[in-house]
Amino acid sequence: MNVLFFLTPKNDVAYLYDDYSLRQAIEKMEHYRYSAVPVINREGTYIGTITEGDLLWHIKEVQLKDLYDAEDIPLKSIKRHWYNEPVNAQSNIEDVIMKSLKQNFVPVIDDNGTFIGIITRKDIMLYCYNEYKNAQESGIA
Repeated sequence: MNVLFFLTPKNDVAYLYDDYSLRQAIEKMEHYRYSAVPVINREGTYIGTITEGDLLWHIKEVQLKDLYDAEDIPLKSIKRHWYNEPVNAQSNIEDVIMKSLKQNFVPVIDDNGTFIGIITRKDIMLYCYNEYKNAQESGIA
């Protein structure tokens, strides 16, 4: 099955640019209530994923006392402790399922490494459930 069937397109995904400040990242993540967000550069290339933990550990490391000081800290300077490995748009569903075991979402890139969206773990679980249910109904499972 084509993984693009499961794609939440980039224009429907909250993401951060790597040239954002720490404060911008905190505010966007707070607004959407996400604990992890994809990071891309201005050319659209997928860079990685930043988590609440990454931001918190950095705030602790630099002993940030005031949120306004976070405006001077570029997001690209923050060490990321987790990398949500992307899949290519041409990947098969098995690749996506295996990656989703360790990630809340799977970033999807095109052949040029450009971020085109994500596949959520919820969508993958729904697919697996429906496949199981169809197999049960047909007497296979």
